[in-house]
Amino acid sequence: MNLQQRIAAFVHLGKFLSQFSNEKIEKKDGILFNDLFFDTFKHQLKLAQEHNGWFNQDNLLFATESWANALTENNINTWLEKYNFNTENPKTIAVIMAGNIPLVGFHDFLSVLISGHNALVKQSSNDKHLLPFLAKYLEYTAPEFKGRISFTDQKLEGFDAVIATGSDNTARYFEYYFKNKPAIIRKNRNSIAVLTGKESPEELEGLADDIFRYYGLGCRSVSKLYLPENYNFDAFFQAMYKWNHIIHDLKYANNYDYNKAVYLMSEFDMLENGFLMIKEDQNFSSPIATVFYQYYNDIVDLKSTLNEQKEKIQCVVSKGFTDNEIVFGDTQSPNLWDYADNVDTVDFLLKV
Repeated sequence: MNLQQRIAAFVHLGKFLSQFSNEKIEKKDGILFNDLFFDTFKHQLKLAQEHNGWFNQDNLLFATESWANALTENNINTWLEKYNFNTENPKTIAVIMAGNIPLVGFHDFLSVLISGHNALVKQSSNDKHLLPFLAKYLEYTAPEFKGRISFTDQKLEGFDAVIATGSDNTARYFEYYFKNKPAIIRKNRNSIAVLTGKESPEELEGLADDIFRYYGLGCRSVSKLYLPENYNFDAFFQAMYKWNHIIHDLKYANNYDYNKAVYLMSEFDMLENGFLMIKEDQNFSSPIATVFYQYYNDIVDLKSTLNEQKEKIQCVVSKGFTDNEIVFGDTQSPNLWDYADNVDTVDFLLKV
C-alpha cells in the first residue's frame, strides 16, 4: 500500500465526515459506502453523547466538521510534502489516547497510518465509539488497511514504539513503563491568551470560542489570560455573552456552582457573569467555568517569562505578540502540521 493510496483513503474519510456538521447533517451523493455507513455513524454519535455527558451534539459535530475540513487532498499533500516516504519499514505503533474531547487522538492515529505503520490503539473509556467506526470505514475504502489497525483494552504487547497522551501523573508511569521503547509522551498543557486591551469585538468573540469550545477541556482551550495593568473587563464580558447558553448544560452548571461556592467560601476575589468566573491566579490550569488571569507590565518581560514556561503551554492566542501565535477563535481548528507539544509526530514515526 503506497502513500498515495493511504492519502486517498483519508480523503474519502474526510468527504464522509463532511456530511456531519452543526449546520446540518445531510446525506450527500457520491460518498463511498454511504448506504452502509451514514445512518450507522449517526447512531455512533448518539452513543458517544449518551456515554459521555461532555460530548454534546454541538461538540461532536464540531469535531467531525473540523476533521472533514482538514482531510482534503490539498491539506494532506501540503502537510506531507517535506517528508521522505521513499523507504518504508512498517512497525507496530501503540497509541494511548486521552478522552477529554471527541476524537482527540485522531491525529496520532492518522499520523501512524499515513506513515505506513500499523496502529495498535488503546482508547480512553470516555471516547470509545467513534474511532473504531472510522477505522472500519477506512478498511472499506482501502482494504489494504485490514489487519493494520487494532484496538485493545488489555495490556499493550507486541509494539515497536509508542505515542501516549495523559496527565503529568500518568506521564511518569508511561516514561517508566516505556523506557526501552522509542516514545512520544505528552503531559498536561494549557493554552493562554495575551491581550492588549485594544482587541476588536470580533477578536474577543473569537476568544470566547477558544475558552468555551469543548467546555474548556482541551489542551488548546484558553485557560489563562495575560492582561495589561488596569485592564477594563467590560468588553471582555460583553464578548463572552455569545456563550451564555452553556450554563444550561447540567454538567457545566454543576461545575460552575461548585467552583463558585469554593471561591466564595475561601473569600477569593473573582469576577463572574453568571456562567464564567475569572480569577487572578499564577497557575495555567483553571477549573471548568473558570479562567485565570495575570497582569503584566512589560511585553519583553512577559515573553521571557512565558518562554521559561513553554513546556506548560500548548497555544498562545494573541495579535502581534509572538511568531507562533494563534489567531483569536482558531485554537480548536489546528492544521495537520500543527503538532501537539510542538513534537513532529511524522518525523518521529519515519525514524522508528
